[in-house]
Amino acid sequence: MMTNAEFDEAIRAEGVSLLCGVDEAGRGPLAGPVFAAAVILRPDAVPEGLNDSKKLSEKKREALFEDICREALAYGIASASVEEIEEYNILQATFLAMRRAVESLSVTPELLLIDGNRTPPGLTVPSRTLIKGDALSASVGAASILAKVSRDRLLMELDREYPQYAFAKHKGYGTALHYEKLAEYGMCPAHRPSFLKKLH
Repeated sequence: MMTNAEFDEAIRAEGVSLLCGVDEAGRGPLAGPVFAAAVILRPDAVPEGLNDSKKLSEKKREALFEDICREALAYGIASASVEEIEEYNILQATFLAMRRAVESLSVTPELLLIDGNRTPPGLTVPSRTLIKGDALSASVGAASILAKVSRDRLLMELDREYPQYAFAKHKGYGTALHYEKLAEYGMCPAHRPSFLKKLH
């Protein structure tokens, strides 16, 4: 079984020296923006323990976030707002966040490796999609960690702004606790109305 760093090496062996992983976080939650990240790792400085962010503990993700930001050749983190999710739909808003993340890179990659099976329209760099990319590729795994940690940090801020919803606990996902709080308090400006049609 190939490691995720070896997977990226195999793509670089095709003549791609600047490989960029792209992933998103927060498509499913009922509240908060959707985030995306793009990461160009240095082949000789791949942080240990990279994996799909969902398989890592919060503490491990936080530590890896710092390692990736320090060691990567370039990275970009971006989001699409609740208003944009409502205006365009979650898929198009996710694509928007991904494009923004790629466009914010300080180095132009030669190939984008995008988690999933859909390519965002409007990219100016050649790309490939990779299902379960966050587990298979070190670059995509790194992007998944940057996107997830950035989003979680924003939800912690929203928790301070709207403490009654317990965003720090569920990060905006549709848990029993979150639905309980919604039933008690209704929606706040951080919620995505199109995800909560039954409530309004």
